[in-house]
Order: sequence, then C-alpha cells, then structure tokens
Amino acid sequence: MFRKTILKNGLRIISVPQRNSEAVTVLVLVGTGSKYERREISGISHFLEHMFFKGTKKRPDKLEIAETLDRVGGMYNAFTSQEYTGYWAKVSADYSEVALDWVSDIYLNSLLPEKEIEKEKGVIIEEINMYYDNPMSYVQILWDKLLYGDQPAGWSVLGTKESVSRISRQDLLAYMASQYGAKNTIVCLAGKISHSRALGLAKKYFAKIKDNRFMEKPEVRENQKRPGLLLKERKTDQTHFCLGVRAFNLFHPKRYAQEVLAAILGGMMSSRLFIEVREKLGLAYYIRTSVESNPDSGALVTQAGVDNKRAEKALSVILREYKKMKEKRIGPSELRKAKDHLKGNLTLGLETSDAKASFFAGQELLEKRIRPLKEIWREIDKVTSGQLQSLAREIFRPEKLNLAILGPFREKNKFEKLLKI
Repeated sequence: MFRKTILKNGLRIISVPQRNSEAVTVLVLVGTGSKYERREISGISHFLEHMFFKGTKKRPDKLEIAETLDRVGGMYNAFTSQEYTGYWAKVSADYSEVALDWVSDIYLNSLLPEKEIEKEKGVIIEEINMYYDNPMSYVQILWDKLLYGDQPAGWSVLGTKESVSRISRQDLLAYMASQYGAKNTIVCLAGKISHSRALGLAKKYFAKIKDNRFMEKPEVRENQKRPGLLLKERKTDQTHFCLGVRAFNLFHPKRYAQEVLAAILGGMMSSRLFIEVREKLGLAYYIRTSVESNPDSGALVTQAGVDNKRAEKALSVILREYKKMKEKRIGPSELRKAKDHLKGNLTLGLETSDAKASFFAGQELLEKRIRPLKEIWREIDKVTSGQLQSLAREIFRPEKLNLAILGPFREKNKFEKLLKI
C-alpha cells in the first residue's frame, strides 16, 4: 500500500499509489505547531503558514503563487495544528510535477516580504475575530484553555491579537530556520503515481532541504484533582458547551477502546446521546462525542448547543449517560455496531488521494510508524464490553471531569453542582 524512504539527511518520503484515482496529492508535513511556541510568539506557526503564499524567489508575486495551480484546476491549501503544519496540492495526475514544484517552492523558498507581513497581521486578527464570534468554535478554544491552562497546549493555534501584532520578520525567519528542516519534514505523494516516480520527484524537488536540529516541544503539564469549570459569559441565543474527561494519549493501549466508547456515546446518529438528547428530548440540534488523542495528552468530550433555559437539563442527561457506561456492560449488538461504524467510516474516509496522504503522513509524523488499515481494524475488533466498562469506571470520575461553557450566565454555582458522576 505504501513505501517509506528515509534520505541521508533524514527527510522521510512516503509514496501511496492508488490505481483507481486520476489525481495526485502532494502533502508536506513539518513537525511543528502551536505546542512548540513561546508565549511572546504565540501563533507564529500559523502566521508562517500564511506567509508561504506571499511570494518565493521563483514566484515573487503572490498572484503567481495562486495562478500556478489555478491554471491546471488544482486544489491547494495549508493548515496548522498544535502538533504540525501542512502544505498540500491536489492535481490531475498529468500535473504531478507541477504540484511538486509548487509545494517545494513555497516550502523552501518563501521570501516573507516585510510589507506582506504587516498586512497579514490584519488578516490573521480578522481570522481570530471570526473564530471568537462563532460560539461552536470558541467553546473548543475554551476547552483547551480549561484542560491545559497557561501553557502551549492550552493556547489557541491562532495566537492572540497582541502576540500576532508583535511577531516580526526576524521572528518568522528564526522559527523557520529552527523548525523547517529535513529530519522534521515528511513528503507524501498519494494517488495515480508509482513508487519510483514519487521518490524521484521528491528527491529532485527537496534536494535543497537543510538538515538541522529542531526545537522540541515542552512536556504537557496536567494536575487536576477536582471537577474543572470554565464559564464564559456571552449574550447568545444558545448555550454551547464541551463536557468531558481527561483520557488517554495516542500511544496508550486503551486508545482504541476509548474510540469505541465515544462512538457508542455520541459518534453516530444512532448513538446514545444523539437519540436521548436530540431525538427523545429535543434539546439540541447538534451533539457529538469525540476523542482527542495527541502524543502527550488525551480527552473524551461531548459538545452541544442547546437552548439557554435547558442547558442544565442537557448537561444532566449527558452525565447520566456517562454514568450508565460505568454501571452496565455494553451489549454485543451495540458493541458490534460501534466497531463496524468506526471501521466503515475510516475506510470511506480513505477513498481520495488527499485523505490517504493525510492518513499515512500523519501517522508517521505523530507516531513514528504507520499502521495499515487492517491492523487498525484488528485493534478495534479486540475491544470487549468488559474493557469498555473498566475504561468508563477509570475515566468517568469527578477528578477527571471538565466543563467549558459559553452562554448568558454569570453564576458558576448551578453548573458546579452538576459536575458529579
């Protein structure tokens, strides 16, 4: 399914041929994101991602950056997370080399013009405003802040308006020189391309990448002893909240059990919380439970938006369902449904070349290994109802419970009283 080649300078190249595709995706991942930042340059990973579209030595005009792939009907973008930053292009297979040339050019040769930096500060501040004006997005920022506080894991990937305003060209250059090196970079080509051609093109266009020592991220600190609550008062028509518990990281042997548990609780339209909160009680339009598994932290969280007057009711119902997981084992039919849902969802999600590139490169970057799809299926299938009950008893405890809530409330008291399980 895939091949991984490590060059002498440490650059990892992954090729994923896909016979039934007419497209090729080129994805470059660098192992740096907001968890690697200092307070004074918070948001710099995301800022640098923006600046890679503002001109290179070969394409000094930002219009030329955009037109290169627009002319061949390509799709392209970039993204920043806590753990990594990515740059990608997806094109018809006939234009594979165009995509490689373009991605490598912005990655290796960006000029970071001073005038563009100052303009982009305004763009990013408006992006921050957009996220903060959207309650569904903002409550997720509050959730990270509640769990991790004043450390990189608890800061917004976007940074703050103040930190973004302070970032200079010298800061960007120093951060890029530190973090964007061969050992910290993965080049993945997926789609209608052979292993040999993918490797040849990757070598050709990334030959100039430097081998350097990159800065490691600080260890995530967690020290919770009682239920956590973060309430943000805002005049909204709905109350939005994240209610969940600290759980297990990406390397923990229980990671797949917690995925199954989340699916049963709120990972599908026939899940317990979707049926109970939306279908039976009509409390919410959206409700979902998901797992956040990072290399150094983990959580299981339910997010919903409800009528302000019915927020306490919705929270009580969710906590009741959490408690049921501890008290009674999952039946064989419900367990099989959750497992088949996870496996089917994963399979369908890997139909396109860009999804395959993300799947393989993401595993390599975060876990330093790649699990084939069937191996993941086997791990999911191993989960038993007894393991799920044991897991529920371990994580659904008061000292692991957290609630981030956004709505027209001033008093914490009534929400604090609910946080029992």
